[in-house]
Amino acid sequence: MRENTTHDGPTRRDYLKIGGATALGGLVAGCAGQDGGGAEPTTTESGGNTGSTQTEQTTTEDTPYSVTMAPVGEVTFESVPEQWVAYDGGYADMGVALGKGDGMTGIGGSGRYYTYVYDELPGVSVDRESIEANDLGEAGMSKEIFYELDNDVHLMDPQMLVNWFDWSEGDVEEIIENVGPFVGNLHFRREDQWHDYRYYTLYEAFEKVATVFGEQERYEAFEALHDKFIADVQRRLPPADERPNVLLVYAGSDEPEKFSPYRLNDKGTSKKQWHDLGVSDALAGSGIEGLSTTDRGKIDYETMLEVDPDVIMLRAHERKSAQEFRDTVLSFMRYHPVASELSAVQEGRVYRGGYLFQGPIQNLFLTERGAQQLYPEVFGEVTSDEQLFDRQRVADIVDGTV
Repeated sequence: MRENTTHDGPTRRDYLKIGGATALGGLVAGCAGQDGGGAEPTTTESGGNTGSTQTEQTTTEDTPYSVTMAPVGEVTFESVPEQWVAYDGGYADMGVALGKGDGMTGIGGSGRYYTYVYDELPGVSVDRESIEANDLGEAGMSKEIFYELDNDVHLMDPQMLVNWFDWSEGDVEEIIENVGPFVGNLHFRREDQWHDYRYYTLYEAFEKVATVFGEQERYEAFEALHDKFIADVQRRLPPADERPNVLLVYAGSDEPEKFSPYRLNDKGTSKKQWHDLGVSDALAGSGIEGLSTTDRGKIDYETMLEVDPDVIMLRAHERKSAQEFRDTVLSFMRYHPVASELSAVQEGRVYRGGYLFQGPIQNLFLTERGAQQLYPEVFGEVTSDEQLFDRQRVADIVDGTV
């Protein structure tokens, strides 16, 4: 098995000067809470860098540089990585946003990497055939596929591998030493007990990835576009007491009966658009906890009726259009004996709930869609052609016109 392969001679992996020992030392330190610990820095979901992290140095092709991110700690590169892989679609989207899509060799789960948004961006695309052929999740996240893909950097949290896929710290060290380093932090939710080290907002994580690839100018262009877009949207929001409360749940069936709940008070990046759009959590005060590694509880329509949310957002239907969702899921709920009693169902306020993993490009689209779902009288119907941000500007940044 190649899992036990070692490399005796120098390879392009030699750009990682500090090797596995220092990188793994950072990993252990992060787990012990020495890099921010369980305390979260002061950040905003709508902004980029808020002063809680330092912008790392601009990189060039031949100048060694370092990136520091919990849980791994400091990783030093001697050249910009060319081949890379992400576990989730959020980090994959970051790479694409930075103009590095051609170097992506695979992904942890291709089924949850939604690339159709790129169809609206002139000249932006990814090779889905290649990505789907190298699905780490389908390969069981085995070390073997890490050797086979032979990437320069792995954009994923190694503690996710330890806690979700039964890797040992030794397995992590082996891949760092023999293949390439890990840079990433599992930040889409903040409810897992094992994640006792620092979290990052979407744009804080994006800035780290930009430093990995030496693409600070593209990052700054995205940050400026994002901040202006969010400010423009928030300026048009109704007063807080006129905004709806939202129940965010997961159920993959077109005829759902049981739902995994999410809590909007969790500041994970998968809820970013809902925080930026100023909605409140329909489960506040209910005693119901959100989905996590250790909490897999579900709720039914009877429980929903006790809360009777203004709006229901349902995840796991991102391959459907808005109309297809209404013709299947919402139609089923309207004829269900209990679901039909829900105010959100009666008023047709049941929508697709967005991705679990989102990067900077995807977030622009999801925020636009969320604004139209929640406030159609302000931003236009979600089925309309109204656009809230400039697609060509996004495409230009990806292309390098910053």
